[in-house]
Amino acid sequence: MKAIQFGAGNIGRGFIGAVLSQAGYKLVFADVVEELLNQINTRHEYTVHVSDHNSYDLSVKGVSAVNSGSPEAVQEIVDADIITTAVGLRILKFVAPTVAKGIAARKAAGVEKPLNIIACENGLRATSQLRDLVMAQLEPDVIAWAASHVGFPDAAVDRIVPPVRCEIPLDVAVEEYFEWDVERSSFVGPVPEIEGMTPVDNLLAYVERKLFTLNTGHATAAYLGKLKGISTIGECVADPDILANVKAAMQQSGEGLVRKFGFDHDAHFAYIEKILRRFSNPYLRDECDRVGREPLRKLSPNDRIILPLLTAKGFGLPYDKLVLAAGAALHFDNPQDPQSVEMLASIKDEGLEATISKYTGIAAGDPLVAEIAAAYNKL
Repeated sequence: MKAIQFGAGNIGRGFIGAVLSQAGYKLVFADVVEELLNQINTRHEYTVHVSDHNSYDLSVKGVSAVNSGSPEAVQEIVDADIITTAVGLRILKFVAPTVAKGIAARKAAGVEKPLNIIACENGLRATSQLRDLVMAQLEPDVIAWAASHVGFPDAAVDRIVPPVRCEIPLDVAVEEYFEWDVERSSFVGPVPEIEGMTPVDNLLAYVERKLFTLNTGHATAAYLGKLKGISTIGECVADPDILANVKAAMQQSGEGLVRKFGFDHDAHFAYIEKILRRFSNPYLRDECDRVGREPLRKLSPNDRIILPLLTAKGFGLPYDKLVLAAGAALHFDNPQDPQSVEMLASIKDEGLEATISKYTGIAAGDPLVAEIAAAYNKL
């Protein structure tokens, strides 16, 4: 069995790639960073350091790497069993051409075994987005062939993998907890049995549970912490005021989730407490600048702040702490982050309320825009 993992960064190596390798797949990374490719092809192994209250090492061996835009990557796809990505939503459009060429090459070579492609990204229906990008580059006969030979299951992924520097550059540090839920109905052929991957029937519930809980809390902590000059998430949740606001934001988003999907209330609130404990993991130094990066994406209508805010508001539930999170996000100042630079320039040049409406999708004149602006001005 062979797996191709697009994206050989920390998440690709420390989460998805490690799970596939442990499940017995021959693991091939596809990336564009030549130094990283060279390191993988020189060492052919790395260690995942599980750094938690229960700490241990996992050895990942027999790995190789190819440039994701090369003919070699296309050839690797021809006999692959599964393709996964961990590149970021914005990069999927650069992955799609190689995947499309690989699918066409499989058809031309007469390959009949199924191929399943799973985008393991932070975002709603990431695999569906990748599928649309791939299909747009295929000829009609290949599209027809792919319908019965290539599956595109959507997924929800959850693991904190901060950029911890290890003595061996390929090694990566991760928390022990992880979750990888994949839409059962979208697989082509038998659903592969991969320890650590859970096939589910109502994926949207799992996607939004993670988005409204881990991602909402993480972002809220990062943006409030950044305003206080705090550098790490662990230090943020050690601050009583920040912790109270983060917990309240997660609970407000949680009340919306319970109404929307019928989650058991007590079980979901216990899940919130578990997430808060993960934030305080003393073995991982997760920086606010990393967690808060790309604030415009995180303020978009279907992401971790605005969507839970609108969901809670739609059910007539309290949402003031989510408004606070939005106001704090609009303050995020990191000159190395292009989205932060763009956002702050927009506030200066176009005004605060116009910026809120432009990036959140909330209509100009909606009272919610003024509520977010008021929260911003109080911080």
